[in-house]
Amino acid sequence: MTHTPADQPPTPAELREQIEHTSEELGDTVQALADKTDVKARAQQKAGQLKEQAVVKAGELKSQATKTTTQIQEKLPDPVKEKAAQAAGQARAAAAQAGQMWEEKAPESLQDKTAQVIQRARDNRTVLLVAAAGLTVLWLAARHRRS
Repeated sequence: MTHTPADQPPTPAELREQIEHTSEELGDTVQALADKTDVKARAQQKAGQLKEQAVVKAGELKSQATKTTTQIQEKLPDPVKEKAAQAAGQARAAAAQAGQMWEEKAPESLQDKTAQVIQRARDNRTVLLVAAAGLTVLWLAARHRRS
């Protein structure tokens, strides 16, 4: 920007240059304010960061759980592994038999109600798991106090 002596008014070119410079500064200021006030975009950005962190943490936890499971399985004696596999097979067979008997003998209206309850439980699995974990902690705490 050129300066003129105080007794001369600025030329039209100088005025245009000043106006353009001021307009650019104003545009930058308005954009900065718009960016700061765009709460939705900032919330989405933060949510993306949190999701990324959760994915990384979940991966770490999964890896740690796999490692721990492998270590435990390696330490178990073979007879224990065999008995566990046998018990799991028997439990699956008993559950299948109970399910078949349920389908044969339970009234249809009761089967429908049961199916609805099962569906609600599946839909609210997280809540049920948290509640079960809470009850387990309470039970363990009460058991610990007794001993």
